[in-house]
Amino acid sequence: MPAVHHKLLLEDALQDSPQTRSLLSVFEEDAGMLTDYTNQLLQSMQRVFGAQSEMGLATEQLSRQLLEYEKKNFALGKGDEEVITTLQNFAKTVGELNSLHSELANQMADSMVFPLIQFREKDLTEISTLKEIFGIATDEHEAAMVKYSRLPKKKENEKLKADLVKEVAYTRRKQHQASLQYYCALNALQYRKRVAMLEPMLGYTQAQTSFFKKGIELVSKKMDSFLSSVSNMTQSIQAQLDSEAEGMRVSQRELLSVEDTVYMPDKDCEPVNRTLIQKAGYLNIRNKTGLVTTAWDRLYFFTQGGNLMCQPRGAVAGGMVLDLDNSSVMAVECEDRRYCFQITSPSGKTSMILQAESKKEYEEWICTVNNISRQIYLTDNPEAVAIRLNQTAIQAVTPITSFEKRQEGSPNPDRAKPGGVHTTGSQKSGAAPEPEDLIAPGTPIQFDIMLPASEFQDQNRAGGRRTNPFGETEDDCSTESDDSLLQQVFAVRFLGSMAVRCGNNQEVIYEAMRQVLAARAIHNIFRTTESHLMVTSSSIRLIDPQTQVTRLSFQLGEVCQFAAHQENGRLMGFVVEGRDWSDGDEEGEPSFSAFVFESNTEGEKICYTINLAKDITEAKKDPEALAQLMKNMPLTNDGKFLLLEPETGDTTDGAGQEDLESEA
Repeated sequence: MPAVHHKLLLEDALQDSPQTRSLLSVFEEDAGMLTDYTNQLLQSMQRVFGAQSEMGLATEQLSRQLLEYEKKNFALGKGDEEVITTLQNFAKTVGELNSLHSELANQMADSMVFPLIQFREKDLTEISTLKEIFGIATDEHEAAMVKYSRLPKKKENEKLKADLVKEVAYTRRKQHQASLQYYCALNALQYRKRVAMLEPMLGYTQAQTSFFKKGIELVSKKMDSFLSSVSNMTQSIQAQLDSEAEGMRVSQRELLSVEDTVYMPDKDCEPVNRTLIQKAGYLNIRNKTGLVTTAWDRLYFFTQGGNLMCQPRGAVAGGMVLDLDNSSVMAVECEDRRYCFQITSPSGKTSMILQAESKKEYEEWICTVNNISRQIYLTDNPEAVAIRLNQTAIQAVTPITSFEKRQEGSPNPDRAKPGGVHTTGSQKSGAAPEPEDLIAPGTPIQFDIMLPASEFQDQNRAGGRRTNPFGETEDDCSTESDDSLLQQVFAVRFLGSMAVRCGNNQEVIYEAMRQVLAARAIHNIFRTTESHLMVTSSSIRLIDPQTQVTRLSFQLGEVCQFAAHQENGRLMGFVVEGRDWSDGDEEGEPSFSAFVFESNTEGEKICYTINLAKDITEAKKDPEALAQLMKNMPLTNDGKFLLLEPETGDTTDGAGQEDLESEA
């Protein structure tokens, strides 16, 4: 190692010449620069030590985190068993490496950071302290020399002179001692700084070498085969990823190469599937937000069994909205929106209005709900049953809006008139009749009642009295009206009528209701006109509430069956018997027609009123029976029968009568 050429001579300390002072300033400047550099170097070494300590803590946390993968139970983690085992092995290896990192951090603290701190605190601090002592001693010596130099020449004071000589000697000796210690420390610093610079780096390098040696032993002896297998695994997974990515790119190009109509609403090119028993997709549902305000929410709906389910965005599973068994569905107009339809529960108390995105979705939803409401999904082969019923419905439903059109399209003109259908078969006894036994396949359906212009003019020209829907009498009333013991009016909407094969079974009314509602749904016929159904003790009349013109009229004797829907209480219908003289028979063959209505009140009340009217008609034949009936039934002030509630049979008051009457 090269020797130190520059040093402070101790022999020159007492003389304290300017040359010595100049050389001393060089040593002091060197010591100051060494102090600054030592602080910066120590800061860098402490940063390395902190990073190594953090490395130990980080590897420990990494080891724990690798073991947490098994406990996460990923929903899509099937097939990760090999990955879990590999991560456990890695966690064990990282734990062993963590011990090596912790040992390396301890070695750095002992052999790198501590020696440099000791050099700064011991050697450099000593130099700083000695410099202060040397400065104080120099100042004291200079002050003593100033006093000694001021001794008077003419009047010498031996005592004062002796005291000043002693003071100068004391301060000069003190300065000499301080300078000798200061010079020795500065000369020694030239050697100590070299050791202080090399020793920490020697300890750092030795610690790193030991760390790498132990790491190589750990990896080479235990992990060669393991790392090789992991490398092969990652390469295999990467190959699978590349293959899957290429397949997804091809699929993406194919999916994006479609026509723009795929993205356009209401541009469906495929035909409507009317045989669905399952359906899913987004619909807008109408919700009431206040007394008169509404809001539409776009939600995902799907059918499951006989239930309509709804699943909002972000929800884990869907919830049931409505039971579709025996429910009714029909197209409606709502808030000037397109493709709206309404689903009503069998009881009629629960209903919802939904809006589809396109016409195809709109028709398929209506058909699907209609198929589910028939409980087709409970059969052995629901798809085949749905196809068969759809074919039958298409053949059976031909929307006709007037008697004139029906006469043109019907093979038998008399079938257009109520009761003008020829009975083609008898009802099977015993088991429940089949739909074909009740209604002939292909039977047309009339959805509206329109009077011919000639008939409407005749009623007005003849000065015929308009029917009072509330049963009020006038002076020129006919004898039949005066003798009527019962007049009851209900607000109804005519849904449809069709020829049926029999009139002695209520099942024919239920089947007619089903076919009429299905036909309206399939052909999107949702407009209905409100009328007044008047039930008297002699007839049933359908009256236009605006013109008071009678649109239909049947004698009670012609009504052979009447019933309300078993589930939807607002639906009711009746069967009228007529005669078909097309075969030339004088008496004519019996024919039957079914009429279906939706009322504002319970259909059972209308049926109860018709039944009461029939009882009155029968009682008119026997004065005693009529008297007994009048005795048992309460009467109104004008002598008419006061209707009873069908559920309880108790006498009702005036408010009860108003409930039975039309809400129009």
